Amino acid sequence: MVKKIMRDRFFLAQKAEPATEADKQVVIDLLDTLRANSERCVGMAANMIGVKKAIIVVAAGPFQFAMINPVITKKSGEFETEEGCLSLDGVRPCVRYQEIEVDYLDENFKLKHGKYSGWTAQIIQHEVDHVNGIVI
Repeated sequence: MVKKIMRDRFFLAQKAEPATEADKQVVIDLLDTLRANSERCVGMAANMIGVKKAIIVVAAGPFQFAMINPVITKKSGEFETEEGCLSLDGVRPCVRYQEIEVDYLDENFKLKHGKYSGWTAQIIQHEVDHVNGIVI
């Protein structure tokens, strides 16, 4: 189900709780909401739809995928950039990394380890900040 976008900065600044298999509907709702906003959004975190769980979704070209309880375990190639956010107005400066490695659960709650670079890595870092209560 497509959900309303949360814009409350106080709520967005709260650290998310670990997700469990009981949160499968949140994954579906988050993917539905990402697809509904695809012309202006490439990633979302559960807190953006009012759910304080560590779930993110990412649009990488034609593919959308979920990462549950994501943890960035390695990063390299620091650079400065500016990003916008569907939950906030305007753009803000931030520091990102060109290459990252992430441990997470997929939408079937199977443990995964992924290596990402470039734009996809930047999206993941932005959404992981969200679940950690970091608002750019």
